[in-house]
Amino acid sequence: MLKDLFVKTPSQRTWLDRLRKNEVEFHQKGMISDDLAIFPEENIHDLVKMGYTSITLPKTYGGEGLKVYDMVLFQETLASIDSNTALSIGWSLGVVGEIYEKKLWSDDNLQFFAKEIVNGALVNRAVSEAQTGSPTRGGRPGTYAVKKDGSWILNGRKIFTTMSPALTYFLTSAWIEEKQSIGFFLIHKDTPGLTIDETWDVMAMRGTGSHDLVLDNVKVEESNLVELPELPRGGEINGWILHIPACYLGIAQAARDYAVHFANHHSPNSLKGPISQLPNVQQLLGEIDLELINARHLIYSVAAVYDHESQREQLTNELGVVKHVVTNSAISIVDKAMRVVGAKSLQRNNPLQRHYRDVRAGLHNPPMDDMTIKKLALTALEEDKVKSAEQV
Repeated sequence: MLKDLFVKTPSQRTWLDRLRKNEVEFHQKGMISDDLAIFPEENIHDLVKMGYTSITLPKTYGGEGLKVYDMVLFQETLASIDSNTALSIGWSLGVVGEIYEKKLWSDDNLQFFAKEIVNGALVNRAVSEAQTGSPTRGGRPGTYAVKKDGSWILNGRKIFTTMSPALTYFLTSAWIEEKQSIGFFLIHKDTPGLTIDETWDVMAMRGTGSHDLVLDNVKVEESNLVELPELPRGGEINGWILHIPACYLGIAQAARDYAVHFANHHSPNSLKGPISQLPNVQQLLGEIDLELINARHLIYSVAAVYDHESQREQLTNELGVVKHVVTNSAISIVDKAMRVVGAKSLQRNNPLQRHYRDVRAGLHNPPMDDMTIKKLALTALEEDKVKSAEQV
């Protein structure tokens, strides 16, 4: 259970209570989603109905106006209930938060899209491709857009389009030759030529519906070109990506809670009492909580700094560090929880085997571990150069 230490406001408590009210239903449908590898559409629909999908939209646009810290708090809790639901909805929350915080679009587009979000629209960026991988590595998309008779014609295929069965809009990257730039196009799900190829067949996060988006001569109006970002996008500081590690932190918490409960109640006949009395079990549980506390304090402290605009400029690589530390800690926590439970943790009906599979998906969400480590090294080297130059 998330400790009250991190709950700061009445609004946060209210939203946490709303999520917990749906805990049993969300969890049960999430288990079915994982077992059958189907998208938890009812869970997402319930979140839309309760207004959860507009919490990161500013109040001036009709939303809740909540910040990154709030999002992390809620997403961790939701992920401890069901990982597929949390990771899926997190992308829409993060995209909306980033767009409106940074005013990435024209005011007309922001006003239009805000009404869509308030009315329940869901959005995600469609950026990854089989040949280029994650866009954070700087590859040029194979998807391309050509101007014809005052409209844009898009062709291409995107992979890992999370929540594709429920998305209202696909914020799709494409190479624009005439501009020698990557642009993002806002494309409605019902646009002719847009289809979903159901390719998502994996062992982790089986229910996120991260299928391929196929664009076959998709025609959109000129105003649908909403972003022309500077390259590379990976160099920008975007606190809204913290929804990713928040999800894996929630999974780790769920694994920890199961292991503690199991230790207190599992009593083999070789012992006079539960296994919680065993030193090796206590050692594992202590190590689990040590990693959990470290990871949680890191993510919430960085989220708090990001939310204070006067302090945000001091952040350099902290967002990537949070993703790296929390994800790898989550993997370690689930592994230790399985050691506590033993072979029973491998049974198909045991939640730990799912937690084990799902946390490993975090290694493949951006930013990747190697990029985070490299950026830390390059930053340290550059800071030393600047310091040495100042001393001359």
